[in-house]
Amino acid sequence: MGFTALGLRDVRFFFYGTLRHMPLLAAVLGRMPEARPARLAGHRVAFAEGQDFPTLLPFASAAAEGIVVEGISPEDRARLDFYEGGFAYAPIEMQVEVGAGHLPALVYFSEPGRWGAGEDWHFGDWQAGLGETAAAAADDVMALYGTKPAAAVAARRFAMLVRGASRIRAGADPSPAMLRRAAVPGDVDVAARREPYANFFAVEEYDLSFRRFDGGKSPVVNRAVFVGGDAVTVLPYDPVRDRVHLIEQFRPGPFARGDRQPWLLEAVAGRIDPGETADQAARREAVEEAGLHLLDLHPVAGYYPSPAAKTEFLYSFVAIADLPDEACTMGGMDVEAEDIRGHVIDFTAMMALVASGEIANAPLILTALWLQRERPRLRAAASA
Repeated sequence: MGFTALGLRDVRFFFYGTLRHMPLLAAVLGRMPEARPARLAGHRVAFAEGQDFPTLLPFASAAAEGIVVEGISPEDRARLDFYEGGFAYAPIEMQVEVGAGHLPALVYFSEPGRWGAGEDWHFGDWQAGLGETAAAAADDVMALYGTKPAAAVAARRFAMLVRGASRIRAGADPSPAMLRRAAVPGDVDVAARREPYANFFAVEEYDLSFRRFDGGKSPVVNRAVFVGGDAVTVLPYDPVRDRVHLIEQFRPGPFARGDRQPWLLEAVAGRIDPGETADQAARREAVEEAGLHLLDLHPVAGYYPSPAAKTEFLYSFVAIADLPDEACTMGGMDVEAEDIRGHVIDFTAMMALVASGEIANAPLILTALWLQRERPRLRAAASA
């Protein structure tokens, strides 16, 4: 296996970073390859500065651990270049240690000066924290292979990790199917998938057919889906003072609809970041948006707010919190251009706003009704 005609003959690659994770590598290649342990002397693996992925740096006293994969075809290499190329990585031939010998292999290095070097990057830590999510996101990345430039796909990497984590949660914790149809493999056939728009959110189009209730298959139909990641909402509640904390902010959805009042009253809310649980996201968002450190979290429901057109799945909570008068603050993240005003009000005042229609978003209405039902229990527990 030679390197004299790269791109025309099968070659050998050494992977030191995230592509060491075999499920991710399989998603990129479209097949599960065979791999052997290997190392590259005189180099260390460090975080690309400000990122969660690694870069390879010369370092005389170190050796980068990794794997070597033989038989990388021209098509395999094109897929690898697409996945890595968006981050300005390109392969360079190096001598790597395999067993007791040395072999030539291609190794991805970042473009000189593109990424600064951070602390040492450890594969085991990354694999435990983000490995499964990154592999799921790689499926979405490679679905765009041949249709979009690598840099455009890489620019949405965080959003695609959020989407990958959402897919993992959806598959790991399916909801009951006692009354409704219990789906089985083959119930939905996808003939084509397209992504006509992608930025902070994405729109995907599917040509698909689905199992009908008479047992047959529907004709192939076109369906568009607005893709967003899983998110949380949390309503802070002080059972001693019988108060809640609401937030108020401008919302582009009502504005675009033509609503003359596009500032909405809401519960604290935000996306679940890759590597986070819903509980952790709720606590983080409460600090960011309201400056509150929550006590006990009480799950309200997990649900699709608009399943006909959106992938978004919400986890709603009521959280016990201390809400004195001074808890009413301004909040939000400057980097996200958030401008948030807090309101600490009595429970009865919140329910009056639900009744009048001034509270007009579904997660807060749902949570308020849950709290109305559970409020006596929470107040009794707080006074015990």
